[in-house]
Amino acid sequence: MFSEHLSKIEGIEIYPIISMIIFISLFLFTLVWVFRLDKKYISEMENLPLDSNLENENKSEIKNEVTE
Repeated sequence: MFSEHLSKIEGIEIYPIISMIIFISLFLFTLVWVFRLDKKYISEMENLPLDSNLENENKSEIKNEVTE
């Protein structure tokens, strides 16, 4: 049903090509960005949920803001 309607539209074949080019370019950009990230930053982000010291610092900062 859809193929009959889509085949009648002129120039419709360019849209899948454009969407594939956009997808591949975003995917490659993300890969390059990930491989160029600093290893210290990655390590810091990995340990962030497990770092209870940072959580305690944030809670104390919030308490200080409320009391001021």
